[in-house]
Amino acid sequence: MMVANAKLTIQNDWAKGLRENEGLSWISYKTLGSPSVAGELRSHGLSDEGLPTVTASEGFTIGEITQKSIEVTFTDANLTTKFTAPTAQFESVHSKSIESLDISAGGELGVSAGSDGLLQIWQSNNGTVRRQFTGHAGDVNVCRFFPSGVVVLSGGLDTQLKIWSVETGECPKTMRGHEGGIQGVDVVDRGRNVVSCSRDGSARLWDCGEGLCLGVVFRGDSPVNGCSVGVPDNSVALGVPDKPAGEREVGTEGKLLLLALEDGTLQGVGLHSRKQVFKYQGSAAFNCCAFLSSERVVGGCHDGSIHVVDLRNPSVSSQTIHTSASPVLCIKPFNDGFIAGTADGSCFLQDLSNSARKPIQKFTGPDCNPVYDLGLHGNTLYTACRDHVIRKYSL
Repeated sequence: MMVANAKLTIQNDWAKGLRENEGLSWISYKTLGSPSVAGELRSHGLSDEGLPTVTASEGFTIGEITQKSIEVTFTDANLTTKFTAPTAQFESVHSKSIESLDISAGGELGVSAGSDGLLQIWQSNNGTVRRQFTGHAGDVNVCRFFPSGVVVLSGGLDTQLKIWSVETGECPKTMRGHEGGIQGVDVVDRGRNVVSCSRDGSARLWDCGEGLCLGVVFRGDSPVNGCSVGVPDNSVALGVPDKPAGEREVGTEGKLLLLALEDGTLQGVGLHSRKQVFKYQGSAAFNCCAFLSSERVVGGCHDGSIHVVDLRNPSVSSQTIHTSASPVLCIKPFNDGFIAGTADGSCFLQDLSNSARKPIQKFTGPDCNPVYDLGLHGNTLYTACRDHVIRKYSL
């Protein structure tokens, strides 16, 4: 098992400060459980290309600089991080904390859910709100586009799942059955069925056409904080169902339902069989989870650790990243790694490939405000934050 536990951190508004002559920004290096090593970056004006000329205090060196990014290395540990500032910020989509966010398959639209009880559809290029959905009683915890990009699924603290038409704004189906707030959802294939998980300790499979629950896929004693549906490697035994599936159950064969539980376990359940496939014990409550590939999954914990698990040997972590004690709140696969957001406002891209070591990329802007969710389209990242700002970055 490989463990990474060191990180570089920069002042959240570094991009603004370093564009000023003699502008300053702090930088620090820290390993978990040890004191920080503090440093300073200083700007000496702009070059002919309009880029800041920056020097670093002892122990730190400056690498490539662009309009929106800067590479810094802590020389003693040979640790390099590329810090990236937002290319755009959408501050008026919500008036309160943004709990969830997703981007349509075509990339033109975003959907976000807030503690203001609103679901907003907005243009991803400029943040202009195009439609507003109302109907949940209280916080909307999670929202996702269907693959078509014209239908949205939402889940709330009110225990309800709702299906919305982006084109008309109508809610043709409301699905009830959970006894606790809904924490996560995922769409199965093209969307005839969807999955939800809840604080009530269960995960359910739903028929969208009829708006009915097709079955409880998982039931435990601990709240389920996140879920993800994926297709595992053929070597993973998914189990055999006790009875044939009904005709309304579509696309569940060959699928694994990944669950992040409050009791500190990351569990896999055969979506078709309803049988447990694996149970991995982490170091703290799991807040989120995702498939990295058909062979690997990842889960983020409340103690700040991130566990990568090989489905062919799920009893142990194949890699653990633990650079902070701040809870990991969201995680998305990207290329040969993942992007994660944490409760202290950190958001970073971690490469897991065995090729030449790439610098960690960190996305700056939030000032200690939790990053609750992430949206991706191509090489563009969108973040949902407690400060009610949606930030857009180039990867």
